[in-house]
Amino acid sequence: MATQAVADATEFTMSKTYRRYALGILLLAYISSYVDRQIMGVVLPAIKEEFLLADWQLGFLSGIAFAIFYATLGMPIAFLADRSNRRNIIAAAVSIWSLMTAACAFVSGFGTLAIARIGVGVGEAGSSPPSHSMIADMYPPEERSGALAIYALGVYLGTMIAFAVGAFVVAQYGWRAAFLLVGLPGLVIALLVRFTLKEPPRGFSEGREAPETGPIDWSEARGQIASGFRHLWIDRASFHTVMGVTIISFVGYGGAVWGFSFFIRSFKMSYEETGIFLALVVGIFGAMGAILGGKLADKMGAKDVRWTPWIVAIAKVAAAPIILAFFLVEKELALWLYVPMTILGAFYLGPSFALIQSRAPIHMRTTISSIMLFILNIIGLGFGPQLVGILSDVLEPAYGIESLRYALLLMSFVSLWGAYHYYLAGKALGREAADG
Repeated sequence: MATQAVADATEFTMSKTYRRYALGILLLAYISSYVDRQIMGVVLPAIKEEFLLADWQLGFLSGIAFAIFYATLGMPIAFLADRSNRRNIIAAAVSIWSLMTAACAFVSGFGTLAIARIGVGVGEAGSSPPSHSMIADMYPPEERSGALAIYALGVYLGTMIAFAVGAFVVAQYGWRAAFLLVGLPGLVIALLVRFTLKEPPRGFSEGREAPETGPIDWSEARGQIASGFRHLWIDRASFHTVMGVTIISFVGYGGAVWGFSFFIRSFKMSYEETGIFLALVVGIFGAMGAILGGKLADKMGAKDVRWTPWIVAIAKVAAAPIILAFFLVEKELALWLYVPMTILGAFYLGPSFALIQSRAPIHMRTTISSIMLFILNIIGLGFGPQLVGILSDVLEPAYGIESLRYALLLMSFVSLWGAYHYYLAGKALGREAADG
């Protein structure tokens, strides 16, 4: 039986040192994922020039082409992961996306690059949901936001590496070399995952055992996925958290993919200048914001559970006027504003992932995570960059090269809607606590 492959919870031991090591290796895998994902933002200007593509095509390559397969395949892979070895699934996923990223170096045009990016999405579908589930089984609820905030550093450290290394390599050796350089190291990470990590028993961190699942029966997949959707709909705290993280990611992915091009077009910065600036700000201050958001959510949520999502809502409201000013002021001041904007923008991932995992049934944690990522990525990654590209093309006759600036500005207002859902998530948690 699939569950017999997992060590019995009464025999399994895990030192704090190993737990940190395992979190570090999973973080490395997530960093690799984001390097391979965000490298598209770095190479977009060079690809646009070589293949003579419109902004909507670039939005398609960096958004929908990746997101559809990444999001939809995540659910059946998660069903498998809830019944088998999550570590092995993560290792296979890292191998696939690394090879497909390297394959992007050999494309001949829009169509072949789209196919290669689809392959990257297929690989990345198998990583985050099993990782969330493993981390939840290694860290108890009172430490989970912090642990998942550290895991979420992969977003910012991966983006930093993609911007810094990618910008230098594109400028010196061309965009094809950049795909090779960021893709191939992932194979080493896949080996580390497969041969140095242990599969933790489900429910280990809470001293509970998951129900016996029996052998893998794919006919049950539809029912478990439907149960996962039902859980996220009925549990109002989870529902509003998924809504909030999806809306904020919709804006965030649009900015992440097009940010590099924006700095080059509107601020007249070179490839190297843009890469170094974004790498330092996103890598250092994005990581700082992710850790701060997770630690604040753990500390304040322990006193009043409502504050776990409310920390995110406050950060997003506080960031709104800074974002508005960033797009409207001169370059010199805008670059300074990008620092607090990045810190506050990074608050949301750790608390969001932790809240979803803490409220999911133990035997369905991977499935619940995959459904959240399905919704988040179909809407956020799939349509965020695409809409920015379309808006930029629509605004181009009126605003010329500044059309991208105003497309990103218009998108930024949507974040306040996401903040409102985090506020509602806190209210739902408060009602639940009051009802006892």
